[in-house]
Amino acid sequence: LKAVILIGGPQKGTRFRPLSFEVPKPLFPVAGVPMVQHHIEACAKVPGMKEILLMGFYQPHEALSRFLVSAQQEFKIPIRYLQEYAALGTGGGIYHFRDQILSGGAEAFFVLNADVCSEFPLQEMLEFWQQHGDVHSFVILGTTANRTQALNYGCIVANADTQEVQHYVEKPSTFVSEIINCGIYLFTPAIFQHIGEVFQRNQQELALEENSNGWQRAEVIRLEQDVFTALAGSGKLYVYKTDGFWSQIKSAGSAIYASRLYLNQYSKNHPERLAQNKLGGPVIRGNVYIHPTASIDSTAVLGPNVSIGEGVTVGAGVRVRESIVLHGASLHDHTCVLNTIVGWDSTIGRWARVEGTPSDPNPNDPYAKIDSETLFRDGRLTPSITILGCSVTIPAEVVILNSIVLPHKELSRSYKNQIIL
Repeated sequence: LKAVILIGGPQKGTRFRPLSFEVPKPLFPVAGVPMVQHHIEACAKVPGMKEILLMGFYQPHEALSRFLVSAQQEFKIPIRYLQEYAALGTGGGIYHFRDQILSGGAEAFFVLNADVCSEFPLQEMLEFWQQHGDVHSFVILGTTANRTQALNYGCIVANADTQEVQHYVEKPSTFVSEIINCGIYLFTPAIFQHIGEVFQRNQQELALEENSNGWQRAEVIRLEQDVFTALAGSGKLYVYKTDGFWSQIKSAGSAIYASRLYLNQYSKNHPERLAQNKLGGPVIRGNVYIHPTASIDSTAVLGPNVSIGEGVTVGAGVRVRESIVLHGASLHDHTCVLNTIVGWDSTIGRWARVEGTPSDPNPNDPYAKIDSETLFRDGRLTPSITILGCSVTIPAEVVILNSIVLPHKELSRSYKNQIIL
């Protein structure tokens, strides 16, 4: 078995700015560890996993190399990064590196998108695939969404008895199905034949277009639109439905929601990562992750859903809720931080209040997903999570509400509903 994690590249993750300026989006910390580490941990737990490949078109990058070395040591499994020469789409990348994926005689391999947060029921998908007979069949992980939100995802129509996918539509314009694609797949080497057919077809179409300089475009292949749509109804594609948690991490607001989902899961699988109330320590409410190097005053109140990074300083009487505080940040006495991502090495002055508007799914609808919020609506900035880029300085006694502050800014007054460039 192998696993491939698709991490995209620098022109992706634009909705994640200004945070993705400092660190590739897959390394952004969610619940205290890089986003993609949750994927690696889930893959490493599957018995028989021989190698994990990260695939994307980031330049080999110091932070990425450091992360891979430490992840290899921690999970005792070979992890490599394969760099695409351009953005090749979700199918083009795995087709381009098919020899690397199949080397060593891989019988099957998982493909995971890096921007999803999930319980990753990989073992269950494997067992489901083994029960469904045909060794050349493929499995998509699916989950249930509500009718209106399903239109934002790939929709799957499956046979209720066999779970065979009969119809697949990516982001349909009208309602097709409540079962959506989670961006996690189990393939066998036979998938390359199907991707190869798309590649040949693309090449033929390009040959017909005269004088097109599209040598590169034939290799851009999207698994969802190009491959699954064609495979649906052929008896080769199945869906494994999960009831576990799942969410996309497209925007910074969705990172706070993903952090909540992972922190909840820690109580089962990593209780050592959750902070406890101790004598002389800060007040902890709900699930909170605190990096061991952070220094927190005993009168601070943290939680629920707070993640405090490396070397963070939290002063007396500080209140933090539903927020991610990244390494080196400093919250001076009596600050209040709600629904906010505080960037690396940022400083919030005394008695300041930094607050955003959560973009959580409807809590009364068990199938609600997070909405892919637009930055502007009717010409106005949509109220959302407040984001402070790296090295932002907020003065004492000001209020910053629903705003995005780009890196290296020193503010001098209060702001509301603004992007501060």
